[in-house]
Amino acid sequence: QVQLQESAPGLVKPSQTLSLTCTVSGGSITTNYFYWSWIRQPPGKGLEWIGYMTYAGTTYYSPSLKSRTSISRDTSKNQFTLQLTSVTPEDTAVYFCARTNSAYFETDYWGLGTQVTVSS
Repeated sequence: QVQLQESAPGLVKPSQTLSLTCTVSGGSITTNYFYWSWIRQPPGKGLEWIGYMTYAGTTYYSPSLKSRTSISRDTSKNQFTLQLTSVTPEDTAVYFCARTNSAYFETDYWGLGTQVTVSS
C-alpha cells in the first residue's frame, strides 16, 4: 500500500520561504502514470490545490500561486518537495501531499497533513 508523509509541522515568518517534503513509501514517484500533488486547507476553509508533479517530472501550478510555487523531487529518496516563497499569514494552512491516478484523475492516497503557521 502506498503511504505518504509530510515533513514536520513548523512556523514560518512572513516574507520567508515555506518548504515541505513528502516522503513516499510503497511505490515509486517515477512510476507511470501517477501525479504527485500538494494541497492545502486554510483554517475554516476548503481544500485548495497548489500544484503537482507528474511521474516524468513535469510540474503544474495553480494560477493564483504559480508565481510563488515550485515543486521538485529527489528520486533517490523517493521524495518530492514544495517551496512557497514570500509567504504571508494567509498561507497558514494544513498542507497535504497526495497521489493522483492520471488514468482517472482521482486522488487515491493522502498524507495525514502537516500544520504550517505563518507568523512573526
